[in-house]
Formats: sequence, C-alpha cells, structure tokens
Amino acid sequence: MSHEPARASAIADLMRAGRETSRLSMVFRYAIAERLGLTVSDLECLDYLADVGSATAGQVAERTNLTTGAVTSMLRRLQQAGYVTTERDPADRRRVIVTLRPERIAELERPYERFAERAERLIEGYSVDELTLLVRHFERMQAMYLAELDHLVSGDTAQRSA
Repeated sequence: MSHEPARASAIADLMRAGRETSRLSMVFRYAIAERLGLTVSDLECLDYLADVGSATAGQVAERTNLTTGAVTSMLRRLQQAGYVTTERDPADRRRVIVTLRPERIAELERPYERFAERAERLIEGYSVDELTLLVRHFERMQAMYLAELDHLVSGDTAQRSA
C-alpha cells in the first residue's frame, strides 16, 4: 500500500500553512509598524540592525531589498526620529555605518512582548529533536528566499530547482 496520497496531502497542508503563516506575519508586521509610526521597511531595517548591531548603508539596502536612494531617505528619517546613528566609516569615508540606538530597543520590542511570551510557551512543548528540525527547516527556507531574491533582483526569471 502506497503512502503517496498521504504524503502529497501532508505536503499540500505544509505549503498552505507556510503561506498562511507568511501572510499573517506580514499583516502582523504592518500592524506593529503602524503602532510605532514607522513603515514596514523602517521596521525591517531596525530589526536587521538589532540582530547585527551595526551595518553599512549598503548592507541595509541589500537586506531590505531597497535602492540606495530609498535607504538614504529611510536612514535620514530614522536618524531624525532618534532610532539610529550614522557615521562615516573611518576605513572608507564613502561608506556610512548605521547603528541602532540601544536606548530605543525596549520601545521597539514592546509591541512584540505578548507574542514573544506566547511563542515561548508554544516552543516549550517541542522536543530538542523537533526544535532542531524546525531550525533546519527555517535555515533552508531562508537560503531559498535569499536565492530567489537574487534571481528577482538580477532579472533572472528562469525557473530553477534548488
């Protein structure tokens, strides 16, 4: 007896759940950005800086998929609002290094607190093996997203399998 119909159904369910999670994540991000008086791009920039500490404007552009002109405007806006500092790179004066202001981190985390608590309770129910599987899955998905973004940005519309 073949397990193919059950596997195909499980794969379809997983893909559907992934799409819905992605959609809800975007809706949630828009609501958080609105609550903070930011755009989603602003929020993505600040989240990236929270993860890496400091980055060049070019790195911010790459990670947010924005043009350098759009990033320049965004960074000016975030600097005026007191979220980031910018300084010239001493090694290359053409580059600008952007840093999230540490005193603003708590303010940015506040809208996520309830969600983070609920996520922590959810995760507590998983075994180490299940968590390892989830981490591996997310890392592979991230790699796929980055590869697809590269293809979209480069104008490559050819279908390729990973």
